[in-house]
Order: sequence, then C-alpha cells, then structure tokens
Amino acid sequence: MHFNPLLHDDVQATATQALLDNGLYATCNYLTEIVPNIKQVMVVCTMRVYDVDDPTQHILVDGCSAFGNLDKFGTGNAMSYSRKYAFLNLLNLKTGIKDEDGYEPKPFEDSTEQSVEEPTYMDETIDVEDIKHELKNAKSLKDFNIAKEKHRANVEYLLRNNLRAYRQVTDIAEVRETQLNNGQ
Repeated sequence: MHFNPLLHDDVQATATQALLDNGLYATCNYLTEIVPNIKQVMVVCTMRVYDVDDPTQHILVDGCSAFGNLDKFGTGNAMSYSRKYAFLNLLNLKTGIKDEDGYEPKPFEDSTEQSVEEPTYMDETIDVEDIKHELKNAKSLKDFNIAKEKHRANVEYLLRNNLRAYRQVTDIAEVRETQLNNGQ
C-alpha cells in the first residue's frame, strides 16, 4: 500500500480498496457536538466493517474523533479526519505524520501470502476444528449422529454468535451426512 500520508483522501482510497480486495466494506456513522469552550465542533466516527459475502458479520471501530472549526467547512473536515483515523486504527497503520505519531513515513514491504484453504473462523469458547474433525471422520451414520448430538449446544451457540464458524461446521456436516447416506 503506497499513499501520501498527509492526505486523508489517499488513506481512505487505499484502505477502502484494501478492504474491498478482502471482501470487506466499511460504513461510518458520525456524532457531532459543539464544544463551546474551545469554539470547535467535535465529530466522533463509528466505523462498521461488513463482510461483503455475509453482511450479518461485522466489526466496529468505535470512537475515532476529530475537531473542526465552527465554519461551513468545519464539520466536513472533522468527519473526513475522524474517518481517516478509523481506517488507520482498523488497519493498524501509522499516519506517517511526525507531528501526529512521531514516525516518519516509510514504504510498506510486500508481504503477500496465498491461502490454500479457507481459514477456520475461530470462536474463543468453542473448538470449531474439533467439531469439524469429528463430523468429517465419522465412520458410520450412528457415529455421525452421536457426534452431531454431542456438539448440538455448541453449534447452536455458533449460530447465534459466529455465523461463519457455524456455516463451516454445517457445510461439513451436510457433506458427510450425504456421503454416509450414500454408503461412502
């Protein structure tokens, strides 16, 4: 990613493209407040990043803020900069502006990696890999149904709390159940 660190438009364009390239899309909501004692408007940006393939999955980048003057451009300027800082926080980037973070801008190193298979969408409380492994390796329909019943509560939890992991488990379960029903 190469961009001019001084321009928030370049940060936004680069970050938006990086998100889109990874199947993600960001939206922002703004709260504004006039701060009378410093005669400026404060804008707080809450960014929500959605999975393009599954918009029910998202993360929040909450509370990035900026100040603007009390003129016709102030709110817009503050909105642009609060969005810039939300992108920088989301992608864990430094601004490259010495006055802001003490770092001089440096070009990024190329670190592209290719994923061979879809990663497991982990859940902190449930061993999704273990469930997938047990269902995939069931030797008979009886073993499959025992494993299915054993993990039912965890899979229901995933349905409510981690739809991606839930879909991975149910996809494997459907394939294996079909295979077992066909005598494979």
